[in-house]
Amino acid sequence: MTRAIDPADDRLYATHARIDLSAVADNLRAVRHRVGNREVLLAVKADAYGHGAVPVSRHVQETGTADQLGVATVPEALELRGAGITLPILKLSHVLSGAEAEAAVGADVALTVVDEASARLTSAAARTLGRVAQVHLKVDTGMRRIGAQPEAVVALARHIQSLPAIDLVGLMTHLPVSDTPDGVAYTENQLALFHRLADEVQAVSGPLPYIHAANSGGICGHPASWGTLVRPGIMAYGSFPDHQTPRTVRLRPAYSLATRVSAVKRVRAGETVGYGRTWTAAHDTTIATIPIGYADGYSRLLSNRGNALVGGHRHSIAGRVCMDQTMLDLGPDSTVTTGDEVILIGHQGDQEISVWDVADLMGTIPYEVTCLISDRVPREY
Repeated sequence: MTRAIDPADDRLYATHARIDLSAVADNLRAVRHRVGNREVLLAVKADAYGHGAVPVSRHVQETGTADQLGVATVPEALELRGAGITLPILKLSHVLSGAEAEAAVGADVALTVVDEASARLTSAAARTLGRVAQVHLKVDTGMRRIGAQPEAVVALARHIQSLPAIDLVGLMTHLPVSDTPDGVAYTENQLALFHRLADEVQAVSGPLPYIHAANSGGICGHPASWGTLVRPGIMAYGSFPDHQTPRTVRLRPAYSLATRVSAVKRVRAGETVGYGRTWTAAHDTTIATIPIGYADGYSRLLSNRGNALVGGHRHSIAGRVCMDQTMLDLGPDSTVTTGDEVILIGHQGDQEISVWDVADLMGTIPYEVTCLISDRVPREY
């Protein structure tokens, strides 16, 4: 769980993430405008992709911008319930033990089932607790991660219906390449299979309230994936899942990362900076040290290639990112002083470093950038 701080008090640790909850709500409103009257399930797994699951969930509950929440683990769901979140919650993967199933059902968390074993665990837990568990049946149409084989789905639906204390309310799948033009044909084939299976399952089960396949890529580029419910993830936090994802929804970044200059010193031409002496000053310059490093989740992959905004200008990282500190080359004529604000993700003046900018330098995706920022970094809301 991330720690929230008073925005007016950065005395304990200068480094902090700033989360614009209104941006999350605005992005979800944009999703609703895109998909019409479908329900919206917001993915808040992995501490809301590093944004803080409790504050994000509380805000979307208060603003009515999400109808349901999605988590990856039972402890994630229990944290939300403990914080007073009453929105419906779906665990997006199946349970592996009776204890896990009982904890989830006891907290009124809907569960994903993928086979007879996960269905039986859920049924047994619900019977023990004297409750009826809601479940979504997941079918693997091409992700090859979890989910029932397509040819087994109808029989599995019949089996679920034969079990006591369990209510099949949804059929779901996942789209691995819905975010790129190269994935259009594959995604369309997945969706054709999924809709055929949905018809076959509902012929056995009766109408299901939730038929869902749309992740962020599906929302942006594949209306056939929308079903009765959509599952925005990264787009709710202000980033598209891929550079080539159709920009059919207007998004506003919710995440920024800031710190302050902790030291400034002059370095002469030919001197080296940092571990391994991997950076050499080409000319006399000024080096700033900032209190953030890979223990904060600011990746060592950004050594000698990342940059930050100081005084409204972009400056490069000099040398290796350390565990707790990083150095910046401010140039020979800098007037930056100790205490000046540094932006590693976000806006300063007319300059911006986006989550995608950082992800590209790391050779990864925005999801990982914000998920990596550790609990040591307090969040300002």
